Amino acid sequence: MSYPGYPPAGGYPPAAPGGNPWGAPGYPPTNPPPIGLENIGNYANQFNPDYMASMASNMSGTFGGSNVPQGLYPPASGGGYPPVPPGGFGQAPQGQQPPYGMYPPVPGGNAPSGMPSYPGYPMPPAGQQPQPMTYPGQQPMPPPGQQPLPSYPSGPAVNPSMPSYPGPTMPTVTPAPAGNRGTICDAPSFDPLRDAEVLRKAMKGFGTDEQAIIDCLGSRSSKQRQQIILSFKTAYGKDLIKDLKSELSGNFEKAILAMLKTPVLLDVHEIKDAIKGAGTDEACLIEILASRSNEHIREISRAYKTEFKKTLEEAIRSDTSGHFQRLLISLAQGNRDESTNVNMSLVQTDAQALYAAGENRLGTDESRFNAILCARSRAHLRAVFNEYQRMCNRDIEKSISREMSGDLEHGMLAVVKCLKNTPAFFAERLHKAMKGAGTKDRTLIRIMVSRSEVDLLDIRQEYKRMYGKSLYTDITGDTSGDYRKILLKLCGGND
Repeated sequence: MSYPGYPPAGGYPPAAPGGNPWGAPGYPPTNPPPIGLENIGNYANQFNPDYMASMASNMSGTFGGSNVPQGLYPPASGGGYPPVPPGGFGQAPQGQQPPYGMYPPVPGGNAPSGMPSYPGYPMPPAGQQPQPMTYPGQQPMPPPGQQPLPSYPSGPAVNPSMPSYPGPTMPTVTPAPAGNRGTICDAPSFDPLRDAEVLRKAMKGFGTDEQAIIDCLGSRSSKQRQQIILSFKTAYGKDLIKDLKSELSGNFEKAILAMLKTPVLLDVHEIKDAIKGAGTDEACLIEILASRSNEHIREISRAYKTEFKKTLEEAIRSDTSGHFQRLLISLAQGNRDESTNVNMSLVQTDAQALYAAGENRLGTDESRFNAILCARSRAHLRAVFNEYQRMCNRDIEKSISREMSGDLEHGMLAVVKCLKNTPAFFAERLHKAMKGAGTKDRTLIRIMVSRSEVDLLDIRQEYKRMYGKSLYTDITGDTSGDYRKILLKLCGGND
């Protein structure tokens, strides 16, 4: 289909007179205009306006520019061209970040018309060559003019925290797995008022429902039990602990009352009971002070002063003496280094110092043992014990037994065992409490209650490994009645 007058005779667009774009047979002139739109104005009279009109519209839309002479091109409909922004077309407004796109902006010009504004790769900083685009799984393209690099197998991963040269500082020791390793944790959907009502019904009327008390208190954390005590007094105006004392008896009563104390107050009263009277339970003192954290020991000291109007250190001094007293006072400061970094040069120094203070001299320098065992971190001391074994071909525990005696020997051994393997230390304490003719119920109750929310699961594993039978089995065979039931409830299961 064609329209009248199209295509025009002679082709489209019409040819300039003389068959030459410059309009005359003498063209092109001997001095043609330099290429560049900024010079067009100086040579505008040499162009054929009819021929250049269409070309100018295409060029202006394609290239733009800030120096296009006014009046050279025919004005577009709608009032002419928009004003040229500062710096030319294609520049970002003042104070704004220029957009990243597929093409870098041409200085003083626009991107080619009609090109979609897809986001391309970001442009590199000034002075750098753009890198070729690669696809997933494709090897990176080399810069122009360079050969591609050969593919080598990747090397081992580098740990930034591990120095690549031998030095005195070892990497950070990995801490024990975080989380609760106890058998008791916070009960879900906990309602202290409902539990208070359960306990009230268990003690009301003739007789006591001990099983209800075991099921309730044996399934709640220490923090939740404190809330039950408060809710009981709020609801009934009575003291839960006094009511339980009037209803229960024997070791079952002792176990339940121990569960209703906070961990700190339980330790405070255990220390008090260990010190008072004719004899001193030195093993209890060492057990508590060697196994608790710095923060816990400081809380014990504050609570002891509040409860008994006497500092913990004063209580220790009043009932102990000699190097054993110094050991307890050192531990009672709660000032052990708790870092996990191990300096191997210091490890070797301490191992040599322990050897020089004991095996390598006549007599024993107990103060040196005290300074190292009570101040250094657990991670550091484990490394010291290993280094001592390598250096002397003898375990540190055997050296202590050869060099010391009495309470000091037992105290130092307890500290070393607790530092080496805390769950194994408590497993041994539980086994000793139950073996033989009688049962040391205070020790059994204290450990089962105090470790039930800390590491009783680990203690059970160590017990089975060390003695070939489960802690649950030994508790079952060594206790009876409701006392057995509450201990097995704390134990949490058989292995």
